[in-house]
Amino acid sequence: MNLTAPNFFVDTHFHVFAAGQAIAGARYVPAYSARVEDWMAQAQPLGVTHGVLVQPSFLGADNTRLVHTLQAHPGVLRGVAVVEPSTGRDALNLLHAAGVRGVRLNLAGVSHALTDWSAADALWETMLALGWHLEVHTDKGSLPGVLAQLPPQLPLVVDHMAKPERAHMQDPTVAALVRHAQHTPTYIKLSGAYRLVGVDPVQLARLWLGELGVAALLWGSDWPCTNHEALAQYSTLFSSLEDWVGAAHREQVLSANARQLYWSA
Repeated sequence: MNLTAPNFFVDTHFHVFAAGQAIAGARYVPAYSARVEDWMAQAQPLGVTHGVLVQPSFLGADNTRLVHTLQAHPGVLRGVAVVEPSTGRDALNLLHAAGVRGVRLNLAGVSHALTDWSAADALWETMLALGWHLEVHTDKGSLPGVLAQLPPQLPLVVDHMAKPERAHMQDPTVAALVRHAQHTPTYIKLSGAYRLVGVDPVQLARLWLGELGVAALLWGSDWPCTNHEALAQYSTLFSSLEDWVGAAHREQVLSANARQLYWSA
């Protein structure tokens, strides 16, 4: 991708993986490969110049492919890794050097009790020192209970529009996240709209815009949309952003917000 392009537009959520590669016991094993070159071929013609590679759940804490991909495209890509609670400073420093800027907790379909993370204070402290954030993905309506277990000092990114039950301020997920944002830097990824059930993504995106402000919003394609591949039309995913936030806010979401979060540390 062209680093001298007039725009610095970022897709903050996509995945790469190889067919058949997954950790033991994974609920999903891909039958196809998703290469970074394939993502670039779809993103670049639309003006997307940079990306954030997010570790998929079925690869667990084996960040090998993620790291190799980041190292092959320095400056163009950033990453969000999956790590164990006991991961030490040296390992995190190596991930940082490769371009990782956050840790993902993917709780969708599993227990939302963070028992294993109760003694992760050293990890949180190192992440904070590195300028990293914590990214969470929860089941629909389950975010409030998770927020109460998270370290309040770490910036928070919430996947896939936070997946509330309703696009309404009285919804527990919405109310809890607005409260959380009062004391912790908080971002919402406008991504994975097809993962919402019974909630209008336009209404929800505009609710987040109104409650948290445009500076809290990021856009991600979720390419290649695992388990929803038929909906992985990149141009449609990209154009949805303007429908959600309006033309006046589109560039800040695509550029300034993402640059501040992923490229300032």
